[in-house]
Amino acid sequence: MTNNITKKDGFTSKLGFTLASIGSAVGMGNIWRFPVMVSLWGGMSFLLPYFLFVILIASTGVIEEFSFGRLTGSGPVHAFGFATGQRGKESLGKKLGIIPVLGSLALAIGYTAVMGWIFRYNYLAINGTLTNFADDNYMIGMTFNKTALAFGNNFWIIAAGISSMIIMSFGIAKGIERANKILMPVLFILLLGLAIYIAQNPAASNGYQYIFNLNTEMLADPKLWVFAFGQAFFSLSIAGNGSVIYGSYLSKDEDIPSSARNIAFFDTLAALLAAFVIIPAMAIGSADLNEGGPGLMFIYLVGVFNKLPTGRILMVIFYLAVLFAGFRQ
Repeated sequence: MTNNITKKDGFTSKLGFTLASIGSAVGMGNIWRFPVMVSLWGGMSFLLPYFLFVILIASTGVIEEFSFGRLTGSGPVHAFGFATGQRGKESLGKKLGIIPVLGSLALAIGYTAVMGWIFRYNYLAINGTLTNFADDNYMIGMTFNKTALAFGNNFWIIAAGISSMIIMSFGIAKGIERANKILMPVLFILLLGLAIYIAQNPAASNGYQYIFNLNTEMLADPKLWVFAFGQAFFSLSIAGNGSVIYGSYLSKDEDIPSSARNIAFFDTLAALLAAFVIIPAMAIGSADLNEGGPGLMFIYLVGVFNKLPTGRILMVIFYLAVLFAGFRQ
């Protein structure tokens, strides 16, 4: 069976591919969901199994999907068709290949809604609305509730969708690769800067103690391991779709295990930076560190930033960083 897929676009450099692959992994799962999991499951009690699963998945699933994509030179539908075609069942493989595509579509729809939240919060942070709330928890909570309501944020959801499509319309080299060469370094710089700034506040030490706390009793809870595995699986973009597609643009002389290690390292680094921003910031604001929940960075952090010197500037920087993460996802 021959592969007739013609690639009209591609990455122009190894760096571009690496940054794009890292960008596919580093996203809302790291910046939004990871701190929630660390908060809910007691810091190191969650981190230990998470690190274990990241190593396991990066050394198997990520390598497998890159290799599969490079071998077939195509996305999941044709790649799965190629695999089953070796036994004369190409049609079955193509049908199976539709499953991860539909999964990614469902994920994209959900993420577009969250991206709409982030777009709106960037606007509210820049125009000073969030700062004007000061420590009014009622108004801060009501703002998030209205934002997250069904059909309550339509304009910004549309803006998020259009912005993502504009980047995608430029293709691999001029769109995804170019965007990641800018957004990836900017994201890490912003998160690192915020983490360093927050660390200078003495009250942040309670947040670090919480992150590094190990509750051995929680390690006996099967749900913890399920959530840790799910977070690692989700964060590394293992689903038979994105990594396969990126792998299809991978040159034959690329070291796939090396690329997988880089992705796992920077993906985990971004997640940890987000946790070292959000949880210590919660400690500064005397918030309940095991609160968790989807509104973690939309409710608690607003009040925290409003209590910090230059809080408005920090809030703008933070939500811009989250926006950049969402774009690359």
